[in-house]
Amino acid sequence: MPAFLTIHWDALGRILAGLVLCPLLFGVINRVKAKFAGRQGQPLLQTYFDLARLLRKGAVYSSTTSWVFPLGPMLGLGCTLAALTLAPLGGQPGLFSFEGDLFLFAGLMSLGRFATAAAALDTGSSFEGMGASREMQFAVPAELAQILGFVALAQATGAYSLAEMLARLDLARWQIFGPVLALTATALFLVLLAETCRIPVDDPNTHLELTMIHEVMVLDHSGPDFAFILYGQGVKIWTLGAILTGVLIPARGDALSAAALGAAGIFGLALIIGIAESSMARLKLLLVPRLLVGATALSCLALILLLR
Repeated sequence: MPAFLTIHWDALGRILAGLVLCPLLFGVINRVKAKFAGRQGQPLLQTYFDLARLLRKGAVYSSTTSWVFPLGPMLGLGCTLAALTLAPLGGQPGLFSFEGDLFLFAGLMSLGRFATAAAALDTGSSFEGMGASREMQFAVPAELAQILGFVALAQATGAYSLAEMLARLDLARWQIFGPVLALTATALFLVLLAETCRIPVDDPNTHLELTMIHEVMVLDHSGPDFAFILYGQGVKIWTLGAILTGVLIPARGDALSAAALGAAGIFGLALIIGIAESSMARLKLLLVPRLLVGATALSCLALILLLR
């Protein structure tokens, strides 16, 4: 085991809470959207029911696919779960931490996206290939915005691990670096919307051929494979939300109260996502890169303010 790697065994409870609660985020988002539309909406626990139903089914594979197709959902979920072990919650460290783990975190997210895109291309469908192409095109500015945002946080805190960075973000540091942290948080929020395929970047409920991105890549997945994809999206929202709330909520306390505050912040983000999706439409495809380039510009501006 490398000497620089620190294992925080007390983070197991926080990770378990994330694994159990992350499907509930979809219920919050859908319930908010239903209230705005004047409908009763789905039960809050509907995603749990959907996951249980999918896991009871069998998977159907086309004769044109290879081992890449069933590996995609498993590898995508595995990368997201690995990223969860690095993500602090409420300023409390993840299971693993070391200097430079922010780059591993970004790399795991990228690898999970690559696995999903590769599985889509393995079907040989030009339709799914179109979705994979769009996904990778939008991933370039999103990944750059995320990495530059992490670098800005590292520069503002003097730390180079996610756990140390977020632990040092207190009220005093917000008073000193308020504009920088606000710009970085905005950029990371736009990255969260892009990574989790939410409006205005993508619409998870759309089935229009010319506008689908993530949904078109997973059309051929069924049964447990689709359950892995759906659950992985929930874990990704929880993981990225934990990073973002760690920046936005600098209040710290004992481990239990800090983790509870962080979890409440993640559900608050789900509420904001539901409100945003109820009050605006998704952007035109040609405007999505501009939005993500704008997120990159916000991260760059934060770095410029720190280095001036």
